[in-house]
Amino acid sequence: MLKIAVLISGGGSNLQAIIDSIHNGYLNCSIELVISDREGAGGIKRAEESKIKTVVLDRSIYKKDISEEILHLLKGRVDLIVLAGFLSILQGEILNYFNRRIINIHPSLIPSFCGKGMYGIKVHEGAIEYGVKFSGCTVHFVDMGTDTGAIISQRVVPVYEEDTPKTLQERVLEEEHKLLPEVIKLISEGRIKIGEEQAAII
Repeated sequence: MLKIAVLISGGGSNLQAIIDSIHNGYLNCSIELVISDREGAGGIKRAEESKIKTVVLDRSIYKKDISEEILHLLKGRVDLIVLAGFLSILQGEILNYFNRRIINIHPSLIPSFCGKGMYGIKVHEGAIEYGVKFSGCTVHFVDMGTDTGAIISQRVVPVYEEDTPKTLQERVLEEEHKLLPEVIKLISEGRIKIGEEQAAII
């Protein structure tokens, strides 16, 4: 059984998608810990309702030390770290220790609308402003950069003329809830082949 930790900053709807996928038997894994970098995050309540252990590491307190604290909590305890709307940037030794064992879901088709400062509704504002006809979401491995790790899988959604950033966000989020459990399942089954810069599903 794959042991995972889920890192969140907000409402935790992607966390809920993972929890539901475990409960319905789609995923053969256990969530060992949910970590939030913000007090009052809705995802903490979701975890507690499912009797999952939680920890809050307030980023306003821990700042750059947050990565070290997370490593201390998870070292030797989990097989995979899942960033599900986690806004703090991981850096330092945790990236080496969990090399190619940290994944992130981003609400665009990387390499579009990603990188520093591109998170949450800002991603969808960028897509609408640029006038793209398609957007989507990406699950990728986390490396030393921001949204630069090898892409594992993507889902595409249309962008309509009448879309607002909010309506586009909602449509993309529906696909995130499908894609993230799907990728975790692939990893648990050993079906991700990792090259130097690319990941392939086998």
